Amino acid sequence: MEITRDILIDLLKWKNAEQHKPILLQGARQTGKTWIMKTFGKLNFEYTAYFSFDSQKEILDIFNKTLEPQRIINELAVACDVPIIEGKTLLIFDEIQTSERVLNSLKYFCEQAPQYHIIAAGSLLGVAISKKNYSVPVGKIEIKHIYPLTFKEFLKAADPKIYDIINHINKIEPLSEFVFNRLCEEFRRYQICGGMPEVASAMLDNKSIDFIENQLQYILDLYTIDFSKYATQTDVLRINNLWKSLPSQLAKENKKFIFNVIRQGARAREYEIALFWLQQAGLTHQVFNISKPFIPLTAYQDLTAFKLYAVDCGLLRRLSGLSSLAINNNLATFTEFKGALTENLVLNSLIVLFGENQFYWTSDNKAEVDFLIDYQTSIIPIEVKSNERISGKSLAVYTKKYNPDCRIRLSMNNLKENDGLFSIPLPLCDWIKEIVLL
Repeated sequence: MEITRDILIDLLKWKNAEQHKPILLQGARQTGKTWIMKTFGKLNFEYTAYFSFDSQKEILDIFNKTLEPQRIINELAVACDVPIIEGKTLLIFDEIQTSERVLNSLKYFCEQAPQYHIIAAGSLLGVAISKKNYSVPVGKIEIKHIYPLTFKEFLKAADPKIYDIINHINKIEPLSEFVFNRLCEEFRRYQICGGMPEVASAMLDNKSIDFIENQLQYILDLYTIDFSKYATQTDVLRINNLWKSLPSQLAKENKKFIFNVIRQGARAREYEIALFWLQQAGLTHQVFNISKPFIPLTAYQDLTAFKLYAVDCGLLRRLSGLSSLAINNNLATFTEFKGALTENLVLNSLIVLFGENQFYWTSDNKAEVDFLIDYQTSIIPIEVKSNERISGKSLAVYTKKYNPDCRIRLSMNNLKENDGLFSIPLPLCDWIKEIVLL
């Protein structure tokens, strides 16, 4: 099943703008960058001229000879089977990490030929830029981050009627039992497959669980190959060990990242490059500790205390070896890691809604709030519960100390609001802005 991505709306606004810069898509492998570019071209342009600098290496010679936009256009027109017409043709530069010259050509298109619409992307672009010390044409391109499918996008394809009901919530009150149960059913399916487009599509097509698991494993295997392909021999082992330690890190009651979990006696300085590599590849997200929830949160983060989450909840589940059967069963032995998986899913939503900078709060090791978001002029605490049980004192401790106007508790309970505490079902995490703004 083909799934509509919300990023296509943003790209259409870019196309219709009077002034536009070339767009550079950044994101982890297998998040659908190529599909997004081709689909956008198919839907909104008369022609799409697609160039992959990994499989069409001879085209690199054009850029090696010149960076003058019109000369490049003239030669590319010979190399493709569609006309390149300003305003009517979308130019796609894929696997742009192959050449710094191609990357820098975007600057000249911005300055000298802004009438052309160009979208570029590359696998492990952040890693390539750092490793090869590429110069990025800052200010001359627009960067869009591509993440795995959100549950909102998944639900729109899975059950358009329920999606429409959720999208038209105009008051904070419990959802009907029928709608709530259908919503939770789709949410559990999403927890199993995650947001990698091909895997989510297979789930929506009702493929077998074995098929889903094989697809997730295929992506994990691709990442392992990337470690060997793009990192030095010394760093490969450390990157792999750090990556594989994620389930163990998050299964702890205190989910703070500890290097000693990777290997007995491991030190931070040994794994700095490995951590940076995974971050640049878009495979992990750091959430830093905040002891004072003041504006701006970045001014109060402790760079030595953080949690490390995976790019996708489905991949984390597969990386941990957790059976899909555990998602649908309230097992007494599946509590701490269930919380970790849920937090990972919530984080993936918060990053799409509020950006990469995410934080959590602790107080003297006695209380911990899972996430803090800097929203307009307020700091909003978010507590995450993986099921219906909402016991715990941390949010109460935070509230007593800082008296926030708004608090959010995400759980598998129905929607309601009481004295500034928004109780939001986990499946509605992607709708936090709409619900809080009601």
